[in-house]
Amino acid sequence: MKSLVAGWFSFDEVVATVGDLLARDVLCGWLDRARIAYEVANAPLVGGGIDWRTADPADYDRVIFVCGPFGRRPLPAQLVERFGGRPLVGVDLTMLEGEGAWNPFDLLFERDGAANDRARPDLSFAAEPTPALPVTAVLLAQAQGEYSDGLHRAAAEAIARLPDVRPTALFHTDTDLLDADRVRSAAEVTSLIARSDVVVTTRLHGLVLALREGVPAVAIDPIAGGAKVTRQAEAIGWPAVLSAASVRDEALGEAFDFCLTSEARARARECAAGAQRELADLEKTFVAALGELRTSGWSRG
Repeated sequence: MKSLVAGWFSFDEVVATVGDLLARDVLCGWLDRARIAYEVANAPLVGGGIDWRTADPADYDRVIFVCGPFGRRPLPAQLVERFGGRPLVGVDLTMLEGEGAWNPFDLLFERDGAANDRARPDLSFAAEPTPALPVTAVLLAQAQGEYSDGLHRAAAEAIARLPDVRPTALFHTDTDLLDADRVRSAAEVTSLIARSDVVVTTRLHGLVLALREGVPAVAIDPIAGGAKVTRQAEAIGWPAVLSAASVRDEALGEAFDFCLTSEARARARECAAGAQRELADLEKTFVAALGELRTSGWSRG
């Protein structure tokens, strides 16, 4: 006989959280160390396991429901009904109050709830350390009316595949001023970029701000034939630039690998320093030209 481990990760009608999965793994570790046989009811999205709807209740001597809020809800009620002849154990649960209150458990180790005077730490505190992944900031340009041959969707789809090509943790930010119903500041964007390991962007200023912060960037030009992103990379001497018209997973992975190197970090700083020197010269030229314009007596018309 064996136990059946279930939770919100067992239902394909809802999306489990990372906390649900970590708690599941902690509980399975407890059962392994206690040499208690078990199977896990996993929805297809979260990995291999069994389908609790087709499993034979007679194969199990208990059902253990782990992690999350628990109350009289349709999915947990269906599971409890199917395995109603088996002892039910609850672990790491927030027991709901009011109309949702329901305690069908024969043995309960709740995380918190109305009947628990002292909350327990969540099981995910005991999870095995997870590997640290490179953090990648993604800045995407939207389709632009100025360019009829834009390939913004193709570029975005390639970037969305990046975690399947190389292990990384993606987060999205933007250089647009509006963030939902508030105005974001330049400091917000540059602070996020500075704390990332790599930037992947279809924006010119995504490339510029990354290199200015010393963060290597994979720049993908979303315009067929190349436009301002490619021209900017050429102007400052940055090599990791791809075209959305021809970007392939292999090339994206290779550019990403380069950006994780110390060579790329040094190159990013060099590109930024070179750009700043050139702009310092431009400032002098610009100011001198304004002076000449003023003294020349130029007037419109």
